[in-house]
Amino acid sequence: MATIKDVAKLAGVAISTVSYALNGSDKISLDTKRKVEEAAKTLNYKKNGFASDLKRTKTNTIALILTDLSGPFYSELIQGVQDVTTSNGYDLIACSSIGGPKSTAVKFLTEKRVDGAIILAHNISDELTLKAANTDFPIVMMDRFIESELVYQVEVDNFHGGYLATEHLLKQGHREIAYISGPSNSQDNHKRYRGYLKALNDYSIPSHPKWNINSDFTRNGGYRATKLLIAQKDLPQAIFYGNDEMAIGGLQAFKEKNIQVPEDISIIGFDDIELAEFTSPALTTIKQPKYEAGSLAAHLIFRVLAGEKVNNHYTLSTELVERESVKPFK
Repeated sequence: MATIKDVAKLAGVAISTVSYALNGSDKISLDTKRKVEEAAKTLNYKKNGFASDLKRTKTNTIALILTDLSGPFYSELIQGVQDVTTSNGYDLIACSSIGGPKSTAVKFLTEKRVDGAIILAHNISDELTLKAANTDFPIVMMDRFIESELVYQVEVDNFHGGYLATEHLLKQGHREIAYISGPSNSQDNHKRYRGYLKALNDYSIPSHPKWNINSDFTRNGGYRATKLLIAQKDLPQAIFYGNDEMAIGGLQAFKEKNIQVPEDISIIGFDDIELAEFTSPALTTIKQPKYEAGSLAAHLIFRVLAGEKVNNHYTLSTELVERESVKPFK
């Protein structure tokens, strides 16, 4: 792939002149501009390559790229990142990955408009992440592992959390346990589901496809998935929802059908969002350290920018929070 240096050499001008020409600057003559444009066209040079080719100036800004900025899960995570960036004299820009190749999030990565990025967005591809990462542009992933010395990972132990949730239901005597899953391309969801299956297997309990419903980590998704379970007229004894938002949607679906939680069915969530303790009944869930994960991810960014050597992988633990939505099965 051609670089800005290649264009400069072919056109017989300085690299800075190429930058001026292709950015429409009036600091150079029209003849020089045409010469540069012809060289760029000949080499099939893409303007978006500027940021990686030119020596960047510091922006004192870190990007936090999330799938969705509206979910209640993200508030504590953002606060953790914000506190560390502020203490280091940097600004934080949080943006959504929705919008495809032309989204602001993608531009932050491809054009290096920030000094580093933290990514919790399953629709930002591994390919794009690997292409963007380099020694002076650290990237921390929070939802998957990418094999690269230039990409760092902070993750919550979702497998163990999924195991804890399912085992808690099993210890309460439940043997028919459904799983309402998050997006199929979410690694967090896959690990929670694997933890669920492992716990069932350890207790010699089969997993039934009719009780494994795909959803999307949203309240409406949990509501719709629960309505589907109810429509089958063969409810399980308990449900493990892949996150709290879906569990809250499930509570609404059960309420509409006069199905009592936990008297008729027990449910457990994952995340321990702030709203979980204020639902009726209060939601039993798996707590993950959202603030700590955010602050650790930001801390790693600044250590790498300072030239320090850090590990590429960090795992934070989860814990069971018992409230009122689970009761022993009799």
